[in-house]
Amino acid sequence: MRLSLTALAVAWLAASSAFAAGPAIPPQGDIVPREISWLASRPSDGPVIKTVEAIADEYAKTHPGFKLDIIETPDRPSYLQKVETLAAARQLPEFFDTDATPFAQKLQQQGLMVDTAAILDSLKLTDQFRPVALNYDRFGDGSLYLIPLEFGFEMFWYNKAMFQKAGVDVPKTLDDLPAVCSALAKTGVLPIALDGVDGWPPMRMIAWYPFRLAGSDYLQKLKTGAAKMSDPPGDKAVKWLASLQSAGCFSKDFSAQGYTDARDLFTQGKAAIYYMGTWETDAMTNEASQAPAVRGNIDYYTLPMTPDAKTTADEFFVNSGIGMAVGSTTFDPLVYDFLKYLLSRYPAMYAATGSLSPMTAAPKELPNKSPIYAKIVGELPKLGAEFAVPWDTQLDPTSNTVIQQNITLLLQGNITPKQFEDTVDAAIAENAPGFFGK
Repeated sequence: MRLSLTALAVAWLAASSAFAAGPAIPPQGDIVPREISWLASRPSDGPVIKTVEAIADEYAKTHPGFKLDIIETPDRPSYLQKVETLAAARQLPEFFDTDATPFAQKLQQQGLMVDTAAILDSLKLTDQFRPVALNYDRFGDGSLYLIPLEFGFEMFWYNKAMFQKAGVDVPKTLDDLPAVCSALAKTGVLPIALDGVDGWPPMRMIAWYPFRLAGSDYLQKLKTGAAKMSDPPGDKAVKWLASLQSAGCFSKDFSAQGYTDARDLFTQGKAAIYYMGTWETDAMTNEASQAPAVRGNIDYYTLPMTPDAKTTADEFFVNSGIGMAVGSTTFDPLVYDFLKYLLSRYPAMYAATGSLSPMTAAPKELPNKSPIYAKIVGELPKLGAEFAVPWDTQLDPTSNTVIQQNITLLLQGNITPKQFEDTVDAAIAENAPGFFGK
């Protein structure tokens, strides 16, 4: 169902080559309050949704009749299926979440997304965003059709007490990780808690080794078929992933574990490592929600190095998360005015949650008093010039699905590295030329 629906949506998008002109910015006319919708793919208890909900409630007090209906679908595969269905019917809502993927650019080319660069310019807000936050949400041609609501970098959260009990140190290289897993497993804990349901966490793992060896160059060639999964950067990544499986790094049922499942395994003291990002700082510093044995034992480390690495230790995944798109078919003065209000209130209210804002306005004092939060804030000025690009935002939709499905099989030990490489190379060779117009 997933593959056939993706193929249908792509076929519909490709059917018309005409570029639809976007709506006027700002739109003309009166502000008429009504109910609008945001199709969101974020944790329902996360700071982004909570902040937007609070701002929408404020706005409603001065605009009777206004309501923001947040339609939450945290499960990413189900969410993407919903977006594809609505796009094919030209029924996308006022706001919807998406990464700057090739599929999303197809939506933009069909005139279904409003130019958010023009919106931010008209509101004189462009300079108030972190450049890396905006750049992460740009398409390959530099255009911007998304608004970042998050900012952060990704890391390996780990339990210091569990590491000490196993007699292991933080891995200096990715090649050290299998041995760390083996030692942790011998103490009776799960080495790595992994969200397998949403697809993107395993996709991060296959990106780590190639990014260290070749920056983003390898991915840009791989997605069009100019490079192969069996080429050295990809081959080393696949064999390394297989070594993680052999070392017992993951639970056998990780493919059935979602975002909160994986986080809870870590915060409740059942897993030693949890790869996620700074957006989880609140959960990692809120000791009231942690098991007693976990409290005071959480720290993090960033992406380890590899031999002959091209990128540096301060370069890894830095991003602004999934962006918010503005649907063009329902764009009117109310939507524009609410966006204006939302972005005027968002920096202070979002930062107050202890999260890192995509906008540069900083709170007068750190809202989170923990040493971990201070460590994260202190690391921001030291971030490197290059940041890793998620594979799932770059590959054609069909090849992306094939890779996600087969990473699960690889990490479960059900296929060999060569079988994985052959399957991926065949999928890209079949699907990428038509999708990218080669």
